[in-house]
Amino acid sequence: MKKFILGKNAADIFADFAGFWRTITNDSQMRWIGPEKGVAHLAAAAILNSLWDLWARLENKPLWRLLVDMEPEDLVSTIDFRYITDVITKEEAIQLLKAKQAGKDERVKYLMQNGYPAYTTQVGWLGYSDELVQSLCDKYLKLGFKYFKVKVGVNFEDDYRRCSAVRKCIGPDNVLMVDANQAWSVNEAIEPYNIGVATGEMCANRVMFKQFLQSGGMQYCQIDSARIGGVNEILSVYLMAEKLKVKVCPHAGGVGLCEMVQHLQYWDFASVSTTMQDRLIEYLPGYSTQFLPGILDKFAYPNGSEWKQMIKDGIFPPPDEAELVNV
Repeated sequence: MKKFILGKNAADIFADFAGFWRTITNDSQMRWIGPEKGVAHLAAAAILNSLWDLWARLENKPLWRLLVDMEPEDLVSTIDFRYITDVITKEEAIQLLKAKQAGKDERVKYLMQNGYPAYTTQVGWLGYSDELVQSLCDKYLKLGFKYFKVKVGVNFEDDYRRCSAVRKCIGPDNVLMVDANQAWSVNEAIEPYNIGVATGEMCANRVMFKQFLQSGGMQYCQIDSARIGGVNEILSVYLMAEKLKVKVCPHAGGVGLCEMVQHLQYWDFASVSTTMQDRLIEYLPGYSTQFLPGILDKFAYPNGSEWKQMIKDGIFPPPDEAELVNV
């Protein structure tokens, strides 16, 4: 995809960001391994998200503040509305954002002072012993977490045991959530327990989200900010969800997602939904703007110890000279 970006002027890209988005996601040859999904869309998202990061740095603002400070018309101009105008048009999106302007300064002030409610999954991964669950619950309770998520879907007995262990540790006043990671069948997922369905991590683009939202197939919209086409496409999903009154709780966890979704939810609270009710972000201390000690020594490409071992084992090829120059 370098042909789309090398030699381009950033200001020109930002002046017609929706047009650039369409160019990079709809190349006539790349569409054969898409369109707008899979490895091509993941690559496009990496470039687009990097451009948004660059734009924010040029403005000397965090991404969320760049989005919040944009005029509705300017923000909407970054979105490609093809295939979603049966849910929301450019004009409707602009009016939606304008209608949320009242109180925005107060909401920004609140965010600056209080942040955003967060949950952790670190207590509930599959295969954890009860002793490890206890230790991790104690750790994250001390860090101030009140929301805890447990992975389920292997078998009912083990799911019940681990959920019970976490509930015992966190007490009755904190919130316990479960994540089946697409392990349940349709009938299992919709059993009548009056629990809303949270889904979307696997949705590759705004069109899939449109279909889920239109059909009432999700009560919690979980965009994956690395899977769909960058911030541009993410904004369109938030706007559709707001129009159809579906809560957005982004998927996060690895690959820097915890850092990115903070900015999206801050913008959502300040400019779109204007509420934190039933909305959370996942946060993993030490894998955001501040890293745990030793992380870069292990995972920086290509000289981190983990990369060296994978290259030695033949899992990845050695970097070529061009890659070494650019590192």
